[in-house]
Amino acid sequence: MRAMGNRENMSDNITPATTPAPRENAEKDTSQWVTGHEPMTGPQRSYLQTLAQEAGAEVPEDATKAQASELIDDLQQRTGRGA
Repeated sequence: MRAMGNRENMSDNITPATTPAPRENAEKDTSQWVTGHEPMTGPQRSYLQTLAQEAGAEVPEDATKAQASELIDDLQQRTGRGA
């Protein structure tokens, strides 16, 4: 049994901090999305409506998740909300 004050081999019991994954492939191309063909989500629709109103654009009711994401990117740039 090791004494509580003994620091020998203490590093063996330390779990390294989790580091975030590299950002080089942080975003997948929308054509590669497994669920990209599904209808856009409620939050996508809501945000798109806000952006579209500011940009004077229309939101297609039947947009897919992938299409909505691309439209959000476009409208963010047009409205100045893009990062």
